[in-house]
Amino acid sequence: MLLALLPVLGIHFVLRDAQAQSVTQPDARVTVSEGASLQLRCKYSYSGTPYLFWYVQYPRQGLQLLLKYYSGDPVVQGVNGFEAEFIKSNSSFHLRKASVHWSDSAVYFCAVS
Repeated sequence: MLLALLPVLGIHFVLRDAQAQSVTQPDARVTVSEGASLQLRCKYSYSGTPYLFWYVQYPRQGLQLLLKYYSGDPVVQGVNGFEAEFIKSNSSFHLRKASVHWSDSAVYFCAVS
């Protein structure tokens, strides 16, 4: 059985007018068995209408956009079977995948704008 190691990092942003916005990803490292489901948690702080993003960085590659939320349906479908759900009431945008593969091992970033 292969294990997928998914390091998770947070990105923090500060607006020019000193109004702070931030993203928290509480899981520093997530380890799951191949074929298992995955959830990477993302909580954000933003006073306006958020634009939310998930990025992925595979080994020896640059950052790639996985999915984004601007408005509309709160469940966003991304590439490679990933999805995220925008839940305004608890300021979350958790990334999910029903069945992970070893090739999903990467660093995942949640961002707000």
